[in-house]
Amino acid sequence: MSNIAIIGATGRAGSQLLEEALRRGHRVVAIARHASKIGERAGVVTKEVDVNDAQALQTAVAGSDVVLSAAHFSTLPAAAIIEPVKKAGVKRLLFVGGAGSLLLPDGSQVIQSPDFPEAYKPEATAGGIYLDNLRAEKDLDWTFLSPSAEFVEGERTGTFRLGQDHLLVSAEGKSWITFADFAIAMLDEVEQPKHTRQRFTVGY
Repeated sequence: MSNIAIIGATGRAGSQLLEEALRRGHRVVAIARHASKIGERAGVVTKEVDVNDAQALQTAVAGSDVVLSAAHFSTLPAAAIIEPVKKAGVKRLLFVGGAGSLLLPDGSQVIQSPDFPEAYKPEATAGGIYLDNLRAEKDLDWTFLSPSAEFVEGERTGTFRLGQDHLLVSAEGKSWITFADFAIAMLDEVEQPKHTRQRFTVGY
């Protein structure tokens, strides 16, 4: 059993990380601007924190074994998450990554493909900058888990593939993963680390 802090615990990805952590018997500190929406849950302590408040975030994650961040990249710089976690003395930090920085067969990034939606570019670009920041990080035991191209609501199947830096595409030509199955891959990594200081990806 671990003490897991989840930043952005009320979002679509964060809420599934919360459910998966509880399913496995971990204790969770659920951090969000409106964390009270989660209500009273056994094994959960909610903390209402604006992630732009570095001191409040540091206090919220202190004492955790690992921090999972599901915060949006385009709303704050990487240092806004990394520095408070480091100052709190937490060594492990795992990010819900983005697919934009994954590689296509020709070696180009997904975000560089002609049909990449313009509306997603700010978040995808910021996600790539986060990954660059992490790759330069010397102190943290970090992991960046990128979903597939489509990150969607859906069932928890427990059946998926893992990859490293290349976009996973199914035999049908589709690249996708549900939030629930993504959460399984993330909690597997929490419990049995295999991608220390690495990015990896999950898809069907």
